[in-house]
Amino acid sequence: MLLSRTLEEKLVSLYRGGQITGGVYIGKGQEAVSVACGLFLQKGDIFGPLIRDQAGRSAFGEPLVDVTRTYLGSRLGPMRGRDGNIHRGRPGDNCLAMISHLGAMVPVVVGTLMAKRFRGEKNFVGLACIGEGGMQTGAFHEGMNLAAVEQVPLVVVATNNHYAYSTPNDRQFACTDLVDRAKGYGFEGYSIDGTDLNTCLEVIGSAVQRARAGRPPQLVVTSVLRLSGHGEHDDASYVTDEIKRQPFAQDCLKLTEKKIADLGLADAATLQSWKEDAAKQVDEAIEIAQKDPAPEADKEDWRAVSTRELIDHPQLDQ
Repeated sequence: MLLSRTLEEKLVSLYRGGQITGGVYIGKGQEAVSVACGLFLQKGDIFGPLIRDQAGRSAFGEPLVDVTRTYLGSRLGPMRGRDGNIHRGRPGDNCLAMISHLGAMVPVVVGTLMAKRFRGEKNFVGLACIGEGGMQTGAFHEGMNLAAVEQVPLVVVATNNHYAYSTPNDRQFACTDLVDRAKGYGFEGYSIDGTDLNTCLEVIGSAVQRARAGRPPQLVVTSVLRLSGHGEHDDASYVTDEIKRQPFAQDCLKLTEKKIADLGLADAATLQSWKEDAAKQVDEAIEIAQKDPAPEADKEDWRAVSTRELIDHPQLDQ
């Protein structure tokens, strides 16, 4: 959580300084949910993170230098300086590249799980992240239905951050709690406080275990407030003062630091050393990316990753 917050604060600074092209979308306030999503997955599992899931990406093993190289447009990054900075993925390590049509990530994860089943693989799960806005799309509903019908080992973690860009909950859905939909889909559902790290770890970790054990697909709905604009281009002036006073509007990182101190799990000096270490890691990753070469469009090899093997080995076409 701390590493993600430190990294994203630095990315915001670089963006405002004109060093990042495109948008910057951060997960401030959602780190407890996100880290629990990536932490319990094993080698062979599938992870479908979204734009506010840097903590989960890091927990799942994404190197910081991959992040900084992508944001700074390095030719040596995983996207080779070609794509939007939030669309990066590591398909070879089962971390799927994000699709901007966010609801579409659910059927993609479901399809990936079905492919693994067809190949005879065992003991795997898939976890797809979604926001409450993405839950209102057709692709999301199709993916949820297919997952339940085919009984794939899927966990969907939905973060209700109370605004789909600037659209509040009451203009998005009419049910009391989005977890009420779980029964209709054929999922097992749980609704939790997304600011409480302990709760996120317990409930999301248990959902992963249940899916791996062959239980029906799992839906975990978490409640938080996005503690920033939709992106750094957005001042979030539409967020009401009443919303900001709600319990779900607390900062999960500050709450976690307080709990660590209250329980005597680490003293102030140790907490400070963690912060310094996170800052050092981030600075080193940014320094590497800033020294990397930028893409040269007229010299770039524009082959898609998916066709590289076929082009390198034309005999495979036969």
